[in-house]
Amino acid sequence: MTIQIITDGGSDLPIEMRDSWRIKVIPLYIHLDNEQIRSEDVTIEDFATRLENSKAIPTTSAAGPYEYYKVFKEIPKDKPIIHFSVSNGVSSAYKHALMAKNMLIEDDPDRQIEIINTESASSGIILLIQETVEKIKAGFNYYELIYFIEDRVKHLRTVFVLKTLDNLIRSGRLDRIRGAVAKTLNVKLLLQASKEGKVEVLEKVRGSKKATIRFIDKIGEYISETANQKLVITHAQAKERLDSIVETIKEKYQFNKIITAEMGPLLSIHAGSEAIVMAFFSDNKRRD
Repeated sequence: MTIQIITDGGSDLPIEMRDSWRIKVIPLYIHLDNEQIRSEDVTIEDFATRLENSKAIPTTSAAGPYEYYKVFKEIPKDKPIIHFSVSNGVSSAYKHALMAKNMLIEDDPDRQIEIINTESASSGIILLIQETVEKIKAGFNYYELIYFIEDRVKHLRTVFVLKTLDNLIRSGRLDRIRGAVAKTLNVKLLLQASKEGKVEVLEKVRGSKKATIRFIDKIGEYISETANQKLVITHAQAKERLDSIVETIKEKYQFNKIITAEMGPLLSIHAGSEAIVMAFFSDNKRRD
């Protein structure tokens, strides 16, 4: 492609998409038992096994600014770069990528590089990259792409339903008291990416079955016409549940394309086993 797309380990971008579009992925890191693991070097299944055999609580971190800089520097000078970062609201990755951009511009002030705060992760980043690739193929230039992507981010909705809230509470991404009350009353929380790209409660539902129904209903509440839309859904070791949800969505809506992918171990640390995350573009802006 005429423009180099780069993303990070929070994107869960399927290998076939990476290879087909020649996308570079900068790993994020998982820390477990005094070991630092690159997000690209372990599958969710292998990591689950490691976790079962460990008493430690895993943590995550972003790559350092210099790691981003090295990847940016490798790209030919005449090739513009667009980097899609996991949300600034949940990771330092975006800030580190910005620092690397400034380092690159210091070396060469004429370089074209844009760092996108996707305000999302996983399915949301996949959807943004999918749309960007299509616009590149349609002939959009660098500046047209940036304008298009910034608008799409404002319309991007990332909604998720989890089997358990334990991981989000442990990582500090969900209030402990609110999470404890929800667990006690068997209340399932529908969560979403907020205006700031942080995790916030969208709706409280009693029971797993009703939570799944409301999860699917949210699509219709945000989109009036799905025929020309795409939907991306990722899962954490929940293929059977995912297939059931996708089947119901197909019966209820007319999406032009539904993309499914498996969540990587990095995000599953926070979302937990059997999490389902979907992303789509809403009619109205999520933020100005």
